[in-house]
Amino acid sequence: MTSVPANAELSVDELKALLKLQQEAFLNEGPPSAEVRRNRLDRLLAAVLGSADELAEALSADFGNRPVGYTLGTEITTSIHVVKHLQANLEDWMQPIDYPDDFLPTTVDVDPLGVVGVVGPWNFPITLVVHPAAEAIAAGNRVMIKFSDGDVRTGEVFARAIAKYFDPSEVAVVLGGVELSAAFSALPFNHLMFTGSPGVGKLVQKAAAENLTPVTLELGGKNPVVVGRDAVLSDAAVRLAGSRLANGGQFCLGPDYVFVPRTSVEEFVDRTRQAFVDFFPDYATNPGVTSVINEKNFDRITELVDDAVTKGARAVLGVPEGDRAAVADRSTRRIPPTILLNVTDDMRIAQEEIFGPVIVVFPYDDIKEAIAYVNDRPSPLAAYWYGDDSADFREFRRRTASGGMARNDFAVQIFQPDVPFGGIGQSGMGAYHGKTGFDTFSHKRAITTSQLPVPYAVQSVTFSEEGLAQTKELLSSALAEVTARLK
Repeated sequence: MTSVPANAELSVDELKALLKLQQEAFLNEGPPSAEVRRNRLDRLLAAVLGSADELAEALSADFGNRPVGYTLGTEITTSIHVVKHLQANLEDWMQPIDYPDDFLPTTVDVDPLGVVGVVGPWNFPITLVVHPAAEAIAAGNRVMIKFSDGDVRTGEVFARAIAKYFDPSEVAVVLGGVELSAAFSALPFNHLMFTGSPGVGKLVQKAAAENLTPVTLELGGKNPVVVGRDAVLSDAAVRLAGSRLANGGQFCLGPDYVFVPRTSVEEFVDRTRQAFVDFFPDYATNPGVTSVINEKNFDRITELVDDAVTKGARAVLGVPEGDRAAVADRSTRRIPPTILLNVTDDMRIAQEEIFGPVIVVFPYDDIKEAIAYVNDRPSPLAAYWYGDDSADFREFRRRTASGGMARNDFAVQIFQPDVPFGGIGQSGMGAYHGKTGFDTFSHKRAITTSQLPVPYAVQSVTFSEEGLAQTKELLSSALAEVTARLK
């Protein structure tokens, strides 16, 4: 089996050569059989499971601290379900689709695209390359993965694991910084999948546009939460606090701000603060806390909070009184869970995605206020509602746009295997997961057989006076019909 460099760090020329290698291998093989696709999925899963402990330890080192159990549970075990679901269904999904017709019977072939590029983020660097790569493999493609340069140790472990099970002509992992990332996005892939920030997503799309490469962009955004008037505040507060602590708040689906009925704000804040304390009473030293990924992001988050407080916001810290965790610690990159009130539009935190253990609380008197606020900003990746399927909820659902929505829990919209996952507007374009991902990385090509009594080619160049009269009669009749409906 051909090997790639142990650290998978390639020059730009080597990157182009790798793409050519995969393109030629794809053309020489043709669309792979279901058996070959299942085998490749098995090897992908073996690569991940076989290096699970090493990946989890490396990722904790990259973050400063990230619980090994959290990584194993969220980034490794999920791969099992993804691969098994694809293996169970890919043979049905890859079958041609027949459209019977007396004169123009058509078959639609479901073909692989060729070579798919996958660019992953730093916050969930394993999950968010393995899942789209698995769907691209199930669809019959070769895959090149650009691992995040924010997780250097994890990338090296992952690259070695993939190289152990795959020839680089099938699946390859490349590592590198900004220059290599830009070169990767500019390659003429058959499809490019990117997960990351909207700012970088714009650069990726611009680079891909030079080759007219289709892209799927999974981005972020300021995800809103609404606590309904009928919500159980104690339950909503616990769930919100847990969702803001997940991965240290570094979660594209994480809540960014929450609307609470005005009369319940103080109670909700008290309950949320207590929930933070109950989760981690010893926040500064608790091994279950995920650190902020690096000093740059630590500084960015603390500056957002400081800017808001300086301009009049009130900060409530989710740590016990007098606890030393009440002070953000740059050496450990731990920021105390923080609730901000009285936030106004002139504060940076009202405009920028937080991506940390901080949540903003707004009061509302009428659901229209929350709807107007959400709609006045770019569409988020997710929206959340706590409460019953009430008239207010249905109005919020009907009047706002988001990539997905969940009620009474956090991120559960991503766990149904064939439910499309993707953003809208500033939060992304395109979708994947299960059958949707298989279709994203496939091309449906129609093959139509003519059984017309008179060939269409003949009809199109020998249009008779009788045919012209019939066409005009058809147009007149259609116009009369639509005009009648408009009255």
